Amino acid sequence: MALSGVEIFKHLPKTNCKKCGFPTCLAFAMKLAAKQASLDVCPDASEEAKSFLGAASEPPIRGITIGVGDKALKVGEETVLFRHEKKFVHPCGFALAIKDTDSDAEIDAKAKSVEESEIERVGQHLRVELVSVLNMSNDPAKFAAAVARVAAAAPSAGIILATENPASVEAAMTHVSGKKPLICGANAENVEAMVNLAKYAGASLAVRGDGIDAVVELTEKVVGMGFKDIVIDTGCRKAKDMVEQYTQIRRAAVKKGFKPLGFPVITCAFNDDPYMEQALASVAIAKYASIIVLSDISKWKTLALMSLRQNIYTDPQVPMQVGQNVYKVGDAKPDSPLMITTNFSLTYFIVLGEVENSKVPSWLAVMDVEGLSVLTAWAAGKFTAAKIAQFIQESGVENSVSHKELVIPGYVAVLSGALEDKLPGWKITVGPREANALPAFLKNKAASA
Repeated sequence: MALSGVEIFKHLPKTNCKKCGFPTCLAFAMKLAAKQASLDVCPDASEEAKSFLGAASEPPIRGITIGVGDKALKVGEETVLFRHEKKFVHPCGFALAIKDTDSDAEIDAKAKSVEESEIERVGQHLRVELVSVLNMSNDPAKFAAAVARVAAAAPSAGIILATENPASVEAAMTHVSGKKPLICGANAENVEAMVNLAKYAGASLAVRGDGIDAVVELTEKVVGMGFKDIVIDTGCRKAKDMVEQYTQIRRAAVKKGFKPLGFPVITCAFNDDPYMEQALASVAIAKYASIIVLSDISKWKTLALMSLRQNIYTDPQVPMQVGQNVYKVGDAKPDSPLMITTNFSLTYFIVLGEVENSKVPSWLAVMDVEGLSVLTAWAAGKFTAAKIAQFIQESGVENSVSHKELVIPGYVAVLSGALEDKLPGWKITVGPREANALPAFLKNKAASA
């Protein structure tokens, strides 16, 4: 039976030392009860507390970190089947596969493409986090050389050592020392050697079996050897199998508390058809895979996959938003147009992009409406004439512009009259309903000025 936050709190030190990263012991207890934190991060918990709380303090899916530093990838620690129940905690990671049989130039170029994969979308920086080095040659020396080149060309990327050959893992270890790699290739034949290597290197370990039953047998064996930093691979590579098996794994871990499947999932989306590979990766993102290995990270593919991942792994109860402010777009001057919109991130960045496309320097006032879009905020009573007027008056924008004209979104044209009453001396202009009409609107406005 799950323990409540108050019940867990009774067994904590109650010092509010903040060493766990939470402001109070009670806040930490609530996170433990929600299975969004681990008791391990409390340095002062007694052995009795650890023994009593046990599984109640652990998320149903173990958290695994690959790589080091601020760009390390953490996966797992999920607590729900569906994001609307609470939220998904750690976004899945993407890995580019690089073969050790590729030429040195190919290895360098591919690794560099991972290092330079970062893009910005609605205020978030998205990237390919990992490189998976495939031991296609089965030659330890050749594998180690490829790992060394990858580590040098993509120093911020986490590394997956994809091989079933323990000798190859051992040879590559010197090049990833202290980098917390993922060893991917433990199976029924090599599991003892792989566990020992993972323990020695401080790495996590992916176990691979043919189906869920085989994976369960392996994870039980690995845990029995005293090792828990596990990632699982059931070997499925078809969309139908991914949906079926990954859903069973997630449901067994989250709903049934079945420990042998309480680990992140890794999958390969390889396909000769790049569109099919993207489709397979999309299924894996939506159906609980934590690490997705790709054979190619062309911009068109990664932009679509990163956007899908971003949408699934945002908190549905907390809209993405930007700070309230009056932003300069381009070299805005006192006579440049002044527009207003809401602080929903997607709205802001779409409007910003269209204003930048117009090449007309402008002022963009962004009002805090708790991350709602224009129409939603208006319907909720958060984007009203009175509140807009108060924001404009308190923003100090009158010190930046030489005119008193405010352009409002066309969808809230109904506010224009009330706004002129609330902002004496101001002219309220109704702008386009859709952001894509802003360039033409601003160019016409600049031409007629």
